[in-house]
Amino acid sequence: MRKHSWRIIILLILIGVGVLFAFQRYQENRKAHVGYYHVIRVVDGATIEVDMDGNLEKVRLIGVDTPETHHPDKGVECFGQLASNYTKNALEGKSVRLESDETNQNRDRYQRLLRYVYTEQGELWNRRLIADGYAHALTAFPFTKMKEFKELEKNAMIQSKGLWSACN
Repeated sequence: MRKHSWRIIILLILIGVGVLFAFQRYQENRKAHVGYYHVIRVVDGATIEVDMDGNLEKVRLIGVDTPETHHPDKGVECFGQLASNYTKNALEGKSVRLESDETNQNRDRYQRLLRYVYTEQGELWNRRLIADGYAHALTAFPFTKMKEFKELEKNAMIQSKGLWSACN
């Protein structure tokens, strides 16, 4: 009976160590994702929906204007579906970090959060959309990266990237 008791004690210790190790890894993974939000859905090339601590929030990318896919008057514009799919393939189901801009407002007239969107790899998605020719720089409202985004748009235009080669 004594041998059997020691086996149970050793087994319980091993299970306890395993649980402790698993919990420690869980905590490390949670820390790595602090400040990141899960993208539930991509609405269009420049608007996403994220789970923000249990609340669904629409987020509009600052400084970016992609061709329309849902506009009631304009319909689907040239390159609109491609821009939407580009964002969907990159962000939907992934985690992103959101950053506000000190010179811009917090929400737009549709109550969407206005944010810079960073991928888990640290890439600014707003920048990528413009640089790859999937979006225009939206300069109607002030934001700190305006000069950079205008330059990216100019370069995409010169290189005939994306919408700059496909649309008039």
